[in-house]
Amino acid sequence: MKVLGAGSTVIMTECTSLQFVSPFAFEAMQKVDVVRLASLSDPELRLLLPCLVRMALCAPADQSQSWAQDKKLILRLLSGVEAVNSIVALLSVDFHALEQDASKEQQLRHKLGGGSGESILVSQLQHGLTLEFEHSDSPRRLRLVLSELLAIMNKVSESNGEFFFKSSELFESPVYLEEAADVLCILQAELPSLLPIVDVAEALLHVRNGAWFLCLLVANVPDSFNEVCRGLIKNGERQDEESLGGRRRTDALRFLCKMNPSQALKVRGMVVEECHLPGLGVALTLDHTKNEACEDGVSDLVCFVSGLLLGTNAKVRTWFGTFIRNGQQRKRETSSSVLWQMRRQLLLELMGILPTVRSTRIVEEADVDMEPNVSVYSRLKEEHVVKASALLRLYCALMGIAGLKPTEEEAEQLLQLMTSRPPATPAGVRFVSLSFCMLLAFSTLVSTPEQEQLMVVWLSWMIKEEAYFESTSGVSASFGEMLLLVAMYFHSNQLSAIIDLVCSTLGMKIVIKPSSLSRMKTIFTQEIFTEQVVTAHAVRVPVTSNLSANITGFLPIHCIYQLLRSRSFTKHKVSIKDWIYRQLCETSTPLHPQLLPLIDVYINSILTPASKSNPQATNQPVTEQEILNIFQGVIGGDNIRFNQRFSITAQLLVLYYILSYEEALLANTKTLAAMQRKPKSYSSSLMDQIPIKFLIRQAQGLQQELGGLHSALLRLLATNYPHLCIVDDWICEEEITGTDALLRRMLLTNNAKNHSPKQLQEAFSAVPVNHTQVMQIIEHLTLLSASELIPYAEVLTSNMNQLLNSGVPRRILQTVNKLWMVLNTVMPRRLWVMTVNALQPSIKFVRQQKYTQNDLMIDPLIVLRCDQRVHRCPPLMDITLHMLNGYLLASKAYLSAHLKETAEQDRPSQNNTIGLVGQTDAPEVTREELKNALLAAQDSAAVQILLEICLPTEEEKANGVNPDSLLRNVQSVITTSAPNKGIEEGEDNLLCNLREVQCLICCLLHQMYIADPNIAKLVHFQGYPCELLPLTVAGIPSMHICLDFIPELIAQPELEKQIFAIQLLSHLCIQYALPKSLSVARLAVNVMGTLLTVLTQAKRYAFFMPTLPSLVSFCRAFPPLYEDIMSLLIQIGQVCASDVATQTRDIDPIITRLQQIKEKPGGWSQICKDSSYKNGSRDTGSMDPDVQLCHCIERTVIEIINMSVSGI
Repeated sequence: MKVLGAGSTVIMTECTSLQFVSPFAFEAMQKVDVVRLASLSDPELRLLLPCLVRMALCAPADQSQSWAQDKKLILRLLSGVEAVNSIVALLSVDFHALEQDASKEQQLRHKLGGGSGESILVSQLQHGLTLEFEHSDSPRRLRLVLSELLAIMNKVSESNGEFFFKSSELFESPVYLEEAADVLCILQAELPSLLPIVDVAEALLHVRNGAWFLCLLVANVPDSFNEVCRGLIKNGERQDEESLGGRRRTDALRFLCKMNPSQALKVRGMVVEECHLPGLGVALTLDHTKNEACEDGVSDLVCFVSGLLLGTNAKVRTWFGTFIRNGQQRKRETSSSVLWQMRRQLLLELMGILPTVRSTRIVEEADVDMEPNVSVYSRLKEEHVVKASALLRLYCALMGIAGLKPTEEEAEQLLQLMTSRPPATPAGVRFVSLSFCMLLAFSTLVSTPEQEQLMVVWLSWMIKEEAYFESTSGVSASFGEMLLLVAMYFHSNQLSAIIDLVCSTLGMKIVIKPSSLSRMKTIFTQEIFTEQVVTAHAVRVPVTSNLSANITGFLPIHCIYQLLRSRSFTKHKVSIKDWIYRQLCETSTPLHPQLLPLIDVYINSILTPASKSNPQATNQPVTEQEILNIFQGVIGGDNIRFNQRFSITAQLLVLYYILSYEEALLANTKTLAAMQRKPKSYSSSLMDQIPIKFLIRQAQGLQQELGGLHSALLRLLATNYPHLCIVDDWICEEEITGTDALLRRMLLTNNAKNHSPKQLQEAFSAVPVNHTQVMQIIEHLTLLSASELIPYAEVLTSNMNQLLNSGVPRRILQTVNKLWMVLNTVMPRRLWVMTVNALQPSIKFVRQQKYTQNDLMIDPLIVLRCDQRVHRCPPLMDITLHMLNGYLLASKAYLSAHLKETAEQDRPSQNNTIGLVGQTDAPEVTREELKNALLAAQDSAAVQILLEICLPTEEEKANGVNPDSLLRNVQSVITTSAPNKGIEEGEDNLLCNLREVQCLICCLLHQMYIADPNIAKLVHFQGYPCELLPLTVAGIPSMHICLDFIPELIAQPELEKQIFAIQLLSHLCIQYALPKSLSVARLAVNVMGTLLTVLTQAKRYAFFMPTLPSLVSFCRAFPPLYEDIMSLLIQIGQVCASDVATQTRDIDPIITRLQQIKEKPGGWSQICKDSSYKNGSRDTGSMDPDVQLCHCIERTVIEIINMSVSGI
């Protein structure tokens, strides 16, 4: 045995004189095509004899007639071949005994060690193996080959993967190669368990001519081809070019694939799957590329290597990258190297498509000093553009990912290709973009001044031809935008952004050092694109038509965005407003992700100057007229879906711009005032004409296509227009746009569509005499969508006053309410103004005032100055309350914005007035407090007016409506002891308009109290008629919050507030019998006892007369207070009796009875038997306050006793 360190030339030449099995012969063997086999020459047939002889002699599994005929043909074919006799002799050996001896020899070798010379198969060789083989008969020949083969296989298993070369006379002697091959094939076929074909193939790699033996072995067992190839690849090295064993394995597999070329690409797939033998994969690809002869298309070599380096499998990428790096480190870059062959082939393909005038040739090793060619520019052929792009990306991957260092010839040819001029097609645009990014990524390709000048000329050509390319190719994302963007990045020194841009365009992550871009930066910023040229050129770049997220690549919008960020436009006084406006108009869904950042940075450039030294250096905002032009067809309402010139995307973007601009203007008020700048705000009349809610509703249905625009608009809306974000409106909108709406659309008939606003007006005019017509029309209108109802809004609102007349059916009112709520989802602000003006009280000889949106935001209480009949019309009152809630919210936002707008105007004068250091913020705090006080007064006034509406009018009182009967009627329905007549009266009262209006008002007050509990506190500190307490406590669920501030209210010095607090507490204790209520009630009883000792006679009468009935409620809610309350009543009675000395005879009996009741509660029965006590009709003729108070005490006690007895 000897180990060789020779190059691969030895390996390739050792088998060159031998004849291999041809692909034709192998395919014939695979398919057992006897006709093809018969056409083979004698040398070709000789190689396949072992298998053919076995087929002819062995009993077949196929007993068909066709195989019998084929077998005869095979026998006829073999009859004339002399070597068949020796193979027949080999097959006549006792293989069972041979296998047993081989097994014993294996055991002996294992026991004695692999180096032992003892052999059971071959005993005492007299001569060398070659002579022994020549003189031996067939059985001994089998034993000789088997012994040699087993020795090699054992050595392989013991080598632990370290390659060795075994010198063997049997496998080297050219005279006996064919006979040895016959023996080898017969042995493997007859002893497959002892000699697995994969192990035999592995052993043959270690002997001379092993590849030839391996091909013959596989050719005689053609079904084993894939198994052998996979085994050899799996056992192979990760880097085959690095070792002798790897190169021999690669050559053997190449011979196998030449024998069976149809499976070559499958074997290549095994190589990639196992990440072994990268040279084999390249070599097989090179063989395949030579055979396919593809000129115009992208070659298989380019596709294969690109797939390895640019695929998603990082393991494969690293494996192949290592192959490239290791190959470059070796000094021997000869033609036998697979890497050299690959580079040569790629260079040939590159030169094949170069549009050069002079021909070039590959530089051989002897021509290293040859001067490189610099070709004259010419056009790249259209059929070569795609292939050129693929080659550029491949070289980028080889250099950037695999670390390939191009030779001078490769660099020169690459530069020629990159600076060529493709035709104006989409593929040409792609090629130019790739070439440009490759120049940026690998600036080392440009090494001489001539090459640098070549690059500058090509870049100038790009700038000149950019518009032509974009117009001719039809591609919106042209290379002109990329040039502009790179220039801007260079000017702002954003080198990392350029690197990201290059990697994104090339489609691969490569390492680019920022220092390598320094020369390119100089060229761009000083020779090609100065900053002023960049800004001037950017404005002239056409906007992208129908800009959407579907248009990928680098667009003009990217360039404008970067220039806005660097403030280049304001610095060089270039107006960009018109370009941005045109681009916003040319948008569609799905929304391009760069649009919102563009608007944000544009707004910032309007408000913030580029430098403090020049505060006027800002961009101009979009004009109001331009904004109104965007919303043409939406503002008017007629034909809203068919008269829109601009897309919904453009309208939503402009809405986002306006809202963001106004918000940013308010946020930067202080900064702008310090710079003495006051950018113009958009007028309220403009905002009134924009259908904000309609647009938001449209955006809600396009959320997926609009990206983050819908959520951004909602945020701005909640901040600046809270009255358009009322929760009830969203819930109502869900109902309108849900399944019910679809069902209503199915019921929509042509008659419903034919009603015009004019017909609706005529029907309303006839309401006093005919209700049917208007009822029919508005019922049909309920089937229309919200946007289709907009033309009818003005007619509906202007005729609401007529609906207040008596005799109008309730169904008409409810239907109008329903239509109004639907319209409220698309045009709330305009609808509210029209409704407020329509519901004004009609006073003769007085001209009604037409309120505007601004008037109503300044004074929301105008809404409640409507016709008094609205207060008893629940459907219209519901509308009024909805508008009131909206305008209260709008007023808060309006005042907050007004405060921010005017905050800095008064600051200088206020500061001068104060003149104290450290107190400059004091006026600001005062203004905030004044605003909060105004809002609180406004809210409390609205609540007080609404509570007043809940009181019955004089007319209703005359008709028998008791203000506090509503609560008592509810109680009477619950209590079974009440008479049936009371139940009927309660039901009548509960079904009246007043009751319904009270419920609507209580719902609104509940919302207001929950939103701001301070309103509830303020209203109750102000007080309201005690007749409303049963209603408010029972009808407003959030009234329990009053328990928090009742102690504070009781502590007020005004007697009226104390009385109101105790009366309120009495109702709260009944409604909410909680531990907290008990503690507050006990406090109230103690306060009453304290006040008894300090109040004068007049004040005592005024305080205790209205509050004594509240003690009954305390006892009803909390029986543990019984003792304290009875003691308090007796104390009050005693105080009153002491003050009326002259009427002791009248008062003493009462005091005596009270004492008896306290000491003996059982005595209440004698008192209660007196009907005068039960009815409270004792002598009250005396007008003395103390006497009346004593009688009131007595009635209170009796009520408490009756209540406790009924409870038992």
